[in-house]
Amino acid sequence: MQFQRHAVRAFLHLSLATCAGCGAFVPGGSQALRLENNRLGEERRAQAAEIANLRSETQQLEQRLREAQEKLASLAKIGTSQQKLALLREERARLRGQLLEAPANAPANGNLVRLAERYPQLRYDPQSGIAKLETDILFDSGLAEIKPAAQQLLEELSAMLSQDETADLKVMVVGHTDDERIAGPRARDKFPSNWHLSTARAQAVAQRLIDLGVDGQRLGVAGFSQYQPVAANDQYRAQAENRRVEVFVVSPHVPVVGMTETLINLY
Repeated sequence: MQFQRHAVRAFLHLSLATCAGCGAFVPGGSQALRLENNRLGEERRAQAAEIANLRSETQQLEQRLREAQEKLASLAKIGTSQQKLALLREERARLRGQLLEAPANAPANGNLVRLAERYPQLRYDPQSGIAKLETDILFDSGLAEIKPAAQQLLEELSAMLSQDETADLKVMVVGHTDDERIAGPRARDKFPSNWHLSTARAQAVAQRLIDLGVDGQRLGVAGFSQYQPVAANDQYRAQAENRRVEVFVVSPHVPVVGMTETLINLY
């Protein structure tokens, strides 16, 4: 019996010790699990934040890509427009070159060619379709009266222009002066400047052609004052060459803006 009591006591002590050990083990395991769960939660949160950042970066890259594509499309349009503009400029230059290089070929131009062949006093320019009297009509200083020596030349010109084949030709009369000021109060009252004097000389020639039968609708008048000299103005004889009127015969198809641009080519 005594042995049994000792055995029971030993068993009870062992049971209590075992239970005490169990109680110490369980709380320790729960803390480790909590720590592991916390760590995993932090990892998940970090991954979620990284994913959010990646999504934001992706959206930014997509936006930049769209902007780049739009800019590229815009540049492509600009490039196309510039190419078209360059082609148009080349075409314009080509057509302008053809216009300048090709001689005028209207039927009336042939009439002007034949007229210049028959009358040596006409110098014909095939590029512009214009003929010019070789001999200029000269004037005395400060005057706009036609000299008797020029009358025969104007009569011959009016006879040329009165033919049926030349009836549609235009005539441009251009007056010039030397570089001297208009001298004397009476002369200045009549011609305040060389502009007035050069124009008056051209008008005198045009009026004489009208008197000889040339239709005034075919005539144009211009004055260049002293600014288109053909000789230096530092000598008297040279000055006399600048006091002149030039007469141009122009084909009807030749564009004349105030009868100016094409005439410049003949100076």
